[in-house]
Amino acid sequence: MPYENDDRIVMSLDAGGTNFVFIAMQANEEIVDPVTLPSHATDLERCLNTLREGFTRIREAITGNPVAISFAFPGPADFPRGIIGDLVNLPAFRGGVPLGPMLEREFDLPVFINNDGDLFAYGESIAGFLPYVNSLLAEAGDPRRYTNLFGVTLGTGFGAGIVRENTLFLGDNSCSAEIWLIRSKVDPTTCAEEQASIRGVRRFYAQQAGLPFERAPSPRDIYDIALGEKEGNREAARAAYRLMGEVVGDALANCITLIDGLIVIGGGLAGAHSLFLDTAVAEMNGAMQSPEGDVLPRLDLRTYNLEDADDRKAFLRGEHRDVPIPGTSDTIQYDPEKRIGVGLSRLGTSKAMAVGAYAYALHALDR
Repeated sequence: MPYENDDRIVMSLDAGGTNFVFIAMQANEEIVDPVTLPSHATDLERCLNTLREGFTRIREAITGNPVAISFAFPGPADFPRGIIGDLVNLPAFRGGVPLGPMLEREFDLPVFINNDGDLFAYGESIAGFLPYVNSLLAEAGDPRRYTNLFGVTLGTGFGAGIVRENTLFLGDNSCSAEIWLIRSKVDPTTCAEEQASIRGVRRFYAQQAGLPFERAPSPRDIYDIALGEKEGNREAARAAYRLMGEVVGDALANCITLIDGLIVIGGGLAGAHSLFLDTAVAEMNGAMQSPEGDVLPRLDLRTYNLEDADDRKAFLRGEHRDVPIPGTSDTIQYDPEKRIGVGLSRLGTSKAMAVGAYAYALHALDR
C-alpha cells in the first residue's frame, strides 16, 4: 500500500482525557499545524462541540478536500459502527454515544474509529518497524520477509494490535488483542496491565522500597534513579523495571504463540527499554516442564532483542545452510531456526497511530 505517495487528505485526532489534538494527514505526513482543544471529558455536549470545532478548524486550514475522518478513540466501543461506550478517561460517554454517525452527518464524510493499539500496530506495519526489519533482511541477503506484526503500547495502560499481511485484525466484537486482560505472571489474581503500565512500575518500586504507593515517584524518575542520575533506591528502581519486563515477556509469549510475527513496542514506557527489554526477551526464551520433568521451551520460536547489536546480528545471520535435493546435484538453502524479533517503534507512538488511521481510511475507501 504505497500511501506515502498518496495525495488524498484524511483528518485525524489524538484523543486524550485532557486534550484533543486535531491533525490532517497526506502521504503519511501531517500537513497543517495541529489544533489542540480541551476535551471536556465530563461534559458530553461540550466534548462533542470540541470535536466539531477541531475538525472544522482543520478543514479550513487545509488546501483541498478531505476524503475521510479517521482516528483512534478509547474503548469499550463498537468501533465498526462508531458507537462509543462507557469510557473511564472520558466519562461523558456513558450508555453508548454514536460518535461516528454524528461526525458523518456533520461533515458529510466517511468516519473510521479504531482502538489506539490497533492503529499503532497498523502504522508500524506500513511505515515503521515491519518495513525496517524487512529492509535489514534484504541488506543482509536473507530472502525471509515478515508479514505479520504484533504491536504493544506501554503507558497509562497495556494495549495491543494485530496486523496480518497488511490487514488490521479487529475481531467480531472489536475485542481483538486485548492483551491487558492476560493474567499477570507476578500476581495471577489480577491482569497484566496492573504491572505492565505506569502505575505498575510505581507499584513495584513502592513494594521494593518499602513505601506506600502514593509516595512512589513517576516512572521517569524511577528510570533516572535506576541509572544513578537521581537520588533514590537504585536497587528498587531496577527491580521495578525488571519485574515489569517479566510480566510483559510472559504476556507477549502467550500472544505470539498464536500469532507468529514480529513484535513492536511503543508508548511512554518504551523509552526505558534498556531496563526491561532484555528481561522480557529472556522470559520469552525461557523454559517450562512437562509433568514428567522434561524441559520444554516456552515458545516454538527463538526471540531476539533487535535493539541489541549482538542479538540483531544473530537474528539476521540465522542458521542458513545448503541442503542437497535428493537425486540431483543441486542444493537449496534451508534455515531451520524459527525466529522473531522484538524492537521499538520506528515512527513514535503518536505518528504511528496517525499513519495507521490514515492508511486504514484509505484502505477502506479503496475496497
